[in-house]
Amino acid sequence: MTYKSILTAVLFSTAFNLLKAQSPVSYVNPFIGATTSSDITGNGLGKTFPGATTPYGLVQVSPNTITGGDNGSGYSYEHTSIEGFAFTQMSGVGWYGDLGNFLVMPATGKLNTSAGKISAPNEGYRSLFSKKTESAKAGYYAVTLDKYNIRAEMTAAPHSGILRFIFPGHSDSRIQIDLARRVGGTSTLQQVKVVDDHTIEGWMKCTPDGGGWGNGDGKADYTIYFYAQFSKPLKNYGVWSADIPEGWTRKLEDVTSEKYQQVIANARILPGVSEKQGKHLGFYTSFATKPNEQVLLKAGISLVSVEGARLNLETEIPGWDFDNVHLAAKRLWNDALSKITVQGGSKTQKTIFYTALYHTMIDPRIVSDVDGKYSGGDGKSHLQAHFQKRSIFSGWDVFRSQMPLQTIINPALVNDMINSLVNLAVEKKAGYLERWEFLNAYSGCMLGNPAVSMIADAYAKKIRNFDIPKAYQLCISTAKEFDNGKEGYTYSDNGIAKTLEYAYADWCIAQLANGLHHHADYLKYKEKSANYRNTFDPEKKWFRPRLKDGTWETWPVEGRLTQSYGCMESNPYQQGWFVPHDVDGMAELMGGKEKAVADLDSMFIKTPESMIWNNYYNHANEPVHHVPFLFNRLGAPWLTQKWTREIIDHAYANSVEGLVGNEDVGQMSAWYVLAASGIHPVCPGDTRQELTSPIFDKVSFKLDRRYARGKTFSITAMHNSAKNKYIQSARLNGKSLNKCYIDFEDIAAGGRLELVMGPVPSKKWGIRN
Repeated sequence: MTYKSILTAVLFSTAFNLLKAQSPVSYVNPFIGATTSSDITGNGLGKTFPGATTPYGLVQVSPNTITGGDNGSGYSYEHTSIEGFAFTQMSGVGWYGDLGNFLVMPATGKLNTSAGKISAPNEGYRSLFSKKTESAKAGYYAVTLDKYNIRAEMTAAPHSGILRFIFPGHSDSRIQIDLARRVGGTSTLQQVKVVDDHTIEGWMKCTPDGGGWGNGDGKADYTIYFYAQFSKPLKNYGVWSADIPEGWTRKLEDVTSEKYQQVIANARILPGVSEKQGKHLGFYTSFATKPNEQVLLKAGISLVSVEGARLNLETEIPGWDFDNVHLAAKRLWNDALSKITVQGGSKTQKTIFYTALYHTMIDPRIVSDVDGKYSGGDGKSHLQAHFQKRSIFSGWDVFRSQMPLQTIINPALVNDMINSLVNLAVEKKAGYLERWEFLNAYSGCMLGNPAVSMIADAYAKKIRNFDIPKAYQLCISTAKEFDNGKEGYTYSDNGIAKTLEYAYADWCIAQLANGLHHHADYLKYKEKSANYRNTFDPEKKWFRPRLKDGTWETWPVEGRLTQSYGCMESNPYQQGWFVPHDVDGMAELMGGKEKAVADLDSMFIKTPESMIWNNYYNHANEPVHHVPFLFNRLGAPWLTQKWTREIIDHAYANSVEGLVGNEDVGQMSAWYVLAASGIHPVCPGDTRQELTSPIFDKVSFKLDRRYARGKTFSITAMHNSAKNKYIQSARLNGKSLNKCYIDFEDIAAGGRLELVMGPVPSKKWGIRN
């Protein structure tokens, strides 16, 4: 169904049918995780945003409370002032963020050209607000700005957004747009043009020189094009322009400095100027308002062209019916969230579940326009009719849970993402697949070859609507670019993590090669996949980084609990369990399955109940996300059931602090969706799906008939409760199942899995491999 047809359908539907109390969309709480504050260990929490968006939409109209610092979403709940409402946001990222473009602020009185500081909100155009006036739902956000006594509401369509402001009576009311603003710095060049008495258009160029993703280290280089219209005619309008001196650096620390902010605060105000290009521009339109007068602004956004932005807006929001656009957004969310339905469980559990599912549906976002055009890695406009171009692939995070979840409920998205990465590599002539892609930027962030994992997993699950030969060759060339070298291990920084993850990626290539009948490649990469053994020290009985000459790095005082000792954002105890493709071989190194189970169980026993960042099972970060399911592989499935329930109960909550770690572009939430449903993979690329203890009485997955033989797959848990968390027996489509796993084909075929739950572990069920 096209967005236009949805918009039309909403006109003839009732609010009851869209918003009935039991619909999935009614459970979404966008404030879950919406804080960038730190836990007591100093590590950041969810970093989500509460604003209005649509499933995988290009536009997110959201409040922004901060420009500086490690605040990727631009918003943090504990802040008490807002500097404006931007049309683009990132979700849950832990690095210095980006986007936050096209910052709109309604105001009255004196025109301020600088937002001002959080510590002094009355000095600029930012405004204090009361938390009591703040409201967020799927596709909607609202707040009252105390400084101006203006009520601000916003909603979104996939490529556009609309804001409704309710003004007080005032002779000098205004809507102003900061065109330079960017979460992690500044756009470096902007242009704005008045088209007619209701319309402006222009663009904002964002380069690494202006900070942004990783404060420039993420290499983000994109241009946001806009086409915006006002419901009130443009009569008294103009621009402001800050004269940024030649030679000034413009990274985040520069832009947020007192010197730079003074230049912005003293920007030249140019009334009546209808077209301007500059380094730091803003646009404003002033008008008189009556008490409670509504003034609206709507804008289309494009990464391709101004014409694309115009077409996006005219297609999606042709009129000024804010409430209808809001209902259309609700409809989109309800349809998307209905891909999984749950029965049983508490209202709180459903809220956490559907908000988690909501967070998995923000990225990878669609970045092609409504006509199929997108901006390629070569900087040119391309037209694609066979897939939707997607971006923001947080590979190292999402290959573990987020992309496997999508293979079940949204396989077309997986095809889109693979096509997008393959085409990007061709357009950039890079010869390899990016591991953390952001708007065509090769950020080089994190490690491993996660795109290889995603491709191998998709192929194994018969999701194959992409150029398979080209994807395969890119997997091979990626492994040549990033692998364990002739030594069979990586001796640079993060040597343990890289050695283990490259070995896993080699295994993924071996599976692809085998499926494509490339026998020589299969043997080669299967052998390379055993390289994880080269970083295991039999004396220490654990994984340990090596130096280039083959000797071991000095063993630290804290041993395998030492953070960053050969590891990325983890310690060897946590990272060492990452041998998903050869759990039996890993256990053999550790002294056998019995010892591995005891060591793994001890890890969970020593984990703080709060699940905050720690040296044991650290759910706040991705390297351990498969670990609870290893018990299934090691012959103790009741421990998988026990510990996944503990994680579900303590690492997630219906609160602003409800994510124990960064959301990481859907990964943290996808883990919850899968685990709470009762399934999760250990090894993407292998079709085996581990079973665990679901928290709901019944979970049903709606399947895509273009990729699956069945219509739905359901998991029913009989006698289920907080106490009855252990699986006693199981039946798959009416036949007894004495294995603690099923195959992905069992899901794709449709059918039902029935679990009988009880209060004590069953140490006989599920131990047959």
